[in-house]
Amino acid sequence: MSEEQFIETRNSSSWQLPAIIVLGLVAIAGLGFGWNASSKLDTTQQAVTAQLKTTEQTVQQDMSSLKDRIAQDEKANTDLQGDLKVVTDKLKITQGQLRKARKEAAQLNDQTTQKLSALDTSVHTELATKAATDDVKNVDTKVTAVSTDLNSTKEDLKMAKSELGTLIARNHDEVDQLRRLGERDYVEFTIAGKNKPQKVGNVTVELKGVNQKKNQVNIAMVVEDKRFEKKNRALNEPIFFYLSGTHLPEEIVINKVGKDQISGYVSIPKANAQPTSASTTSGK
Repeated sequence: MSEEQFIETRNSSSWQLPAIIVLGLVAIAGLGFGWNASSKLDTTQQAVTAQLKTTEQTVQQDMSSLKDRIAQDEKANTDLQGDLKVVTDKLKITQGQLRKARKEAAQLNDQTTQKLSALDTSVHTELATKAATDDVKNVDTKVTAVSTDLNSTKEDLKMAKSELGTLIARNHDEVDQLRRLGERDYVEFTIAGKNKPQKVGNVTVELKGVNQKKNQVNIAMVVEDKRFEKKNRALNEPIFFYLSGTHLPEEIVINKVGKDQISGYVSIPKANAQPTSASTTSGK
């Protein structure tokens, strides 16, 4: 081999080795970069998968909650419709009872007028048939008494009337006048002090508050174990209530107020009358 060929071969080997090393480093760097990119891609994919799963669970929970709310709303709507039907039915019954009571009140007024006319006619007939002076004097006495009764009854008819046609007594004397008519029973009462339930006829009455300036009262009533509260009720304003199995209402009227004290009466139709008296019970 010539000296020139040896030198050429030696020069070629000297630059190939570094080139191979550089290429190897580049290849190793490429593999490392690819592995790192692949790891990041796997991590990102796992994170996205976990987030999607969490989102799916959240959406399912929201859908379940929404379904529950819709079911609750549907149930509440059904209950409200049922309550509305019950209230509507009761309102129809109450309106029917009100019309019946008004009709009975009108008939009662007609009967009272007829009785007064018949009594007046009877007195005049008796006067016309009496000839003797003593008899005339006796008849005059009867006429005076009858006239007094007639005037008293006419004054009774001038009392204020409730929406159901019942007469409203404003004091003890007017209560006595209503008793003489004999159409209803009347139980008078006085309650002194708040929160002291008192049995009056068929109802228990409890004073809750008094507004003397406005003549208004707040009371609680217990009728057949059912409690009702009546607020801001005016003086001489009747409060009606029904007992089970009855068609005519009973009524409470407060006709006098004082400081933590009220007086009034309970009006009871003869058909509802039972042996009752006012008695005090301890408040609970």
